[in-house]
Amino acid sequence: MKNTKQLGFWMCLALVVGNMIGSGVFLLPASLAPYGLNSLYGWVLTAVGSLLLASVFAGLARAFPGQPAYAYVRMAFGNRVGFVVAWGYWVAVWVGNAAVAIAAVSYLSHVIPWIGSTPGASIGVTLGFIWLFTAINCVGSRETGGVQILTTVLKLLPLLAVMGLGLWLALQGRIVPAAGSTGSMAFSWDAVNATAALTLWAFLGLESAAVASEKVIDPERNIPRATFWGTLFTAVVYVITCTVVILLIPQKDLAVSSAPLADLIAQYWGEGWGDWIAAFAAISALGALNGWILLQGELPGQMARAGAFPALLARRSSRDTPVVSLVLTGLLVSGVVLLNADKGMVEIFTFLLLISTSAILVMYLLTAVGALVLHFRGEMVLKANLRLFLALAFGAAVYALWTLIGAGKDAVLWGFFLLATALPVYYLSRSHYGKALLSLPLVALVPAYHFITHFTM
Repeated sequence: MKNTKQLGFWMCLALVVGNMIGSGVFLLPASLAPYGLNSLYGWVLTAVGSLLLASVFAGLARAFPGQPAYAYVRMAFGNRVGFVVAWGYWVAVWVGNAAVAIAAVSYLSHVIPWIGSTPGASIGVTLGFIWLFTAINCVGSRETGGVQILTTVLKLLPLLAVMGLGLWLALQGRIVPAAGSTGSMAFSWDAVNATAALTLWAFLGLESAAVASEKVIDPERNIPRATFWGTLFTAVVYVITCTVVILLIPQKDLAVSSAPLADLIAQYWGEGWGDWIAAFAAISALGALNGWILLQGELPGQMARAGAFPALLARRSSRDTPVVSLVLTGLLVSGVVLLNADKGMVEIFTFLLLISTSAILVMYLLTAVGALVLHFRGEMVLKANLRLFLALAFGAAVYALWTLIGAGKDAVLWGFFLLATALPVYYLSRSHYGKALLSLPLVALVPAYHFITHFTM
């Protein structure tokens, strides 16, 4: 078996940045258009809150090196709560991956029009990408990390182009709200609250290095560094880019745009440049899909090794990849895409991201509170800056609670429904017959496991 520690600092940083900079910043401006300039305030508050959360995960990674992200909740609140949170996080990841894949194809349709105009083409292409990156992840972590570094570099190009356009217009004194732009709307605290969960979607993934801890070289050092610096870099890029977009695109155009950044560049530099931006934005979302598929495959294996999931999900190929888990989650993501095939791209994207964000927010909230619990129980020892860490953990908990409330009743109910589905699985997994029952649907994946591992040896 090959060395399981295959992700160094730069691959970890690419995983964190690549998983955050995916579909969110490229398609969210359309979802946020109804909220006007308030969406910018939402971005700033979310950036601050995400840095607080990143600091908490970084501190926990130093105190408990090598532990997956959900393990902090288990240590603080027990196995049952830990399982529910891990389950909710896992479900949120593969539900969210459907949204990421849909966003990638939405931008790609800007470059290849037949994808959007031909019935069934967008769904077919979306499913094709899901299984392409599932196959790449089956080959090995180093290959996945290499793809992640490449796509992270490429995905920065359209964002740098928008930032450069904003700087050019600012130097000419022309970066003022366009007529009817979202930047000309009045402040509303209710609107800012409503943007909280939407903007957090773009920061989901800040915990990616911790989730992939078993793959990380020197996790005590690399995970905290990659988590904090990746989140800070992403926050700066997001705030600048989205400020330019909301100031320069009329609200009515932004609300119906399937590729807001590409439309902005095309408006100033021509359609040809707009197509290039759309292509790179699609690459960005596909890079995020690649990284998130890595995580959605690792989580069931970690839970299986802890005795919470059937042992079959812990099986790994000769390249140390969780093939059964990857195939299972690939099927689940495909099912989400097919169930939403009759909806518009932006409509599907907004609905799925709210559900996914609400479920992950529960993990963020309990992780921040859990850090405080572990400290006061004397189970968490930090070598320095203890008071600062506790203040950051408290601030992160307040932020996560505020964002969860801002997600709205429907999204929160769906999120808690996903968490509630964990309870029957948890109690089944605690008995011999229950484990056998849970394993039955996985038996069909055994031939796929042997077929894939035969070609990835």
